[in-house]
Amino acid sequence: MTEFNPIRELPDLAGYGSGDVLVVFGEVFGRGYVNGLIDAAEQVGMKVVYGTVGRRNPDGTLRGLTDEEIAEKGHGPIINVPLEAGFTNSEPGTSETLADVLGAVGKDWANAKLDFEHIEVLRSIGEQRFRKNVTLFMEELRNHVPEGANVLFAHTMAGGIPTSKQLLVVTNRIFKGTGARGQSSQEFWESDLGKVCEISFEEVSARTLGHLIDLSDGFRDGVTNAGGRVSYVAYGYHGTECLIGGEYRWQTYAPYLQGFAKIHLEQIAAEAHGRGISVGVFNAPEILTNSSGVFVGVELPLYRLFDALEQEPSSKELAPEVRKVCAAKLQGGEDGLAEVKSILRDYHRAPEVEFIYEFDGWPPHNRPEQMDLMVGSAMALRKLHVNEKDLMTLDLSRLVFSACGHVMLHKSWDLDAPVYWVGHDIVAKALGRTGLPEE
Repeated sequence: MTEFNPIRELPDLAGYGSGDVLVVFGEVFGRGYVNGLIDAAEQVGMKVVYGTVGRRNPDGTLRGLTDEEIAEKGHGPIINVPLEAGFTNSEPGTSETLADVLGAVGKDWANAKLDFEHIEVLRSIGEQRFRKNVTLFMEELRNHVPEGANVLFAHTMAGGIPTSKQLLVVTNRIFKGTGARGQSSQEFWESDLGKVCEISFEEVSARTLGHLIDLSDGFRDGVTNAGGRVSYVAYGYHGTECLIGGEYRWQTYAPYLQGFAKIHLEQIAAEAHGRGISVGVFNAPEILTNSSGVFVGVELPLYRLFDALEQEPSSKELAPEVRKVCAAKLQGGEDGLAEVKSILRDYHRAPEVEFIYEFDGWPPHNRPEQMDLMVGSAMALRKLHVNEKDLMTLDLSRLVFSACGHVMLHKSWDLDAPVYWVGHDIVAKALGRTGLPEE
């Protein structure tokens, strides 16, 4: 288990500037964590080079983006080499893809037995394809980096849940189910279906960082020999400190099954850091996005960002404006905010969730009584809104990824450890330095 290493003070401003390059290793979809880093990089004059995971043709062939798809992205330049990771879909001609294997699993998924020798073959094929494309990506990247420039890689790859209707049914019960419709995440994780997910999560969320570092050795040498520096940052999740009962307290979401892969991500960073490579995993706070929305209740601690903004001296002046924006989205306005705090207070004090404060037990599996309370609290908070599709957590999420981007960019100039935690305290301090992000 990685030693808890929260960032308590804002990093000094980094030495990046015009001519330096931020490389987004992955693809940008909508607004999320990486957009905060992109905004921070552009504010200091850095050039941003984007990647893509590519798309699949009807016959299963992986391809780059079309001209129309690139135009729809609305940003650039894009290195149009498909960086799809994982092995759900192997190359055309591969006998029985992972999607085929999982599609054959019946309703009795808990007792299904899978051929892991075949799954390892599929994993290896996917890994070889990915490494080949990363090598091509690095060759083209050289054309986008001026001599003497500093380069920051942002590893954004996460998730990796295989495509399967049966798997979707089970995971919906794990992450959203309550009462008789709930499902034990531990029972799932110990099944063959869960073991396949663990392999896939690690392949996408963790091992891709190792491949990036490994296959950029030559590129890194070229940059450093020309007088520049190369660093790598990656997005992790390993619980977050938020203000509970007047003190910053670490807590986590459960069940976060991708957490096992995030531990592996931290280990990969630690090994590379030990070899003198500038790399850091930043365990970011919970936010609510399209991708995180599947984890019902993950956003509960995000509501507590109010408390940190009001407590930290540097952000106190910002708190009223944030409060005004959020109150306007609630049916009762200021009274609605008081109700939000009441629901959170009851939730975080409840004996059913005491285990979410146990750092050494991370990542925890779900428990029936905890799921009932967590999902129920999340639904109650949503019902307080004027429009349940326009939640105040969307505004708070924007504050989090903006602050995280600022912290990550400037901390990347001096990565003195391989793993960091970004808590609500440093988020508030960062916003106090930068001000609230523009819409």
